Amino acid sequence: MKAQEISAGIYCIHADICARTSRFEGLWMLPQGVSINSYIVKGEKTALIDIVRDWDGSLKSYTEQLESIGLSFKDIDYLILNHLEPDHCDLIEYVHSCNPQAEVISTSKGLAIVEKFFKVQGNLRAVKTGDSLDLGGGKVLQFYETPNVHWPETMMTYEPVAKILFSCDAFGSYGAIGEKIFDDQHSEEELKFYESEALRYYSNIVASFSTFVLKALDKLAALDIKCIAPSHGLIWRSHPDRIFSLYKRFAGYNTGGECEKEICIIWGSMYGYTKQGLDAVIKGIEAEQVPYTIHDIPDTDVSYILGNAYKAAGLVLAMPTYEYKMFPPMAYVLDLFERKHITDKTVLRIGNWGWSGGAKKEYEQKIAALKWNQLEQYEWQGKLLDADIRLLEERGAELARAVKTGTQA
Repeated sequence: MKAQEISAGIYCIHADICARTSRFEGLWMLPQGVSINSYIVKGEKTALIDIVRDWDGSLKSYTEQLESIGLSFKDIDYLILNHLEPDHCDLIEYVHSCNPQAEVISTSKGLAIVEKFFKVQGNLRAVKTGDSLDLGGGKVLQFYETPNVHWPETMMTYEPVAKILFSCDAFGSYGAIGEKIFDDQHSEEELKFYESEALRYYSNIVASFSTFVLKALDKLAALDIKCIAPSHGLIWRSHPDRIFSLYKRFAGYNTGGECEKEICIIWGSMYGYTKQGLDAVIKGIEAEQVPYTIHDIPDTDVSYILGNAYKAAGLVLAMPTYEYKMFPPMAYVLDLFERKHITDKTVLRIGNWGWSGGAKKEYEQKIAALKWNQLEQYEWQGKLLDADIRLLEERGAELARAVKTGTQA
């Protein structure tokens, strides 16, 4: 694989992580892989923007791509670190050992991580919003602090001639990209896949920080951006406004913006009785013709549940009581909902119990901070009666109407 030119003197170097057994951040499944992108900007001096972790053979590929444009780590004058999470800079010690003269540039909080986490000392320069780096030959890099997108130290780098924004984790997505690194190399169907993976990525990685994402987007709005070059996923050179607008929509899902008028159904059932009640709820939803996604737990990977739940205006949570508490896989899902700020939903919870209830109490404690508009919960013991089925159908229809009209249920 060769480095690919984005603009004169500006190149993308990337590694595709395709190991199906790997999990991003140790949590999130990667069935279609993920790319890790870095960038070279060559003036009279050379800057490397973000690096990589040696993962799934990425260092070998990385070295070969540098060689394809006549470079090695020894030729780098500046190492710019927009974000210090290890997938973007774990090799800093290796690069530093190859080239101790290269100056490391990041925010002051970023350099603290360089020193304390990665144990690299010397040739460190802190930058802030408004600072720039002149590489000579008409290449100047400008820096913009974007704290908490999604770590406190993050920044973005802008090249004003080609008008390229190097955004690191912002505007990123899951999904390996191979040789087709640009948005305009893909069909509309393929772009929809990457946009879906961008939502899953956002809900898994960034959703907790949506308020800060919106602040960053406001700061960047003044820039003339012709190309967005993130550290994961496609480089948007033809339609940067498309991914910019998408991220703004994502950030709005839990900050007062409009969610999609659909329902995410999450269910678990020990012996089938809760599932029978859910079937009645679904019948009510379908009668109102509101779209829905459905995820059984624990079999569905939670990264997909998060993505669909995050964008949906409505949720159905169907779970039995398990030893006086919630069905454990549902408790895990709700713990992540709290951590990722899956807020402001209209929600129906149903469930079956055997010798005793108890899930309702734990559930209410778990969701207290999420500001959900909660329909009246419904629980039953054992097998369903016809009256239970009729009531559950109506509850499903009630939820669907609330989602469809955007009103409180």
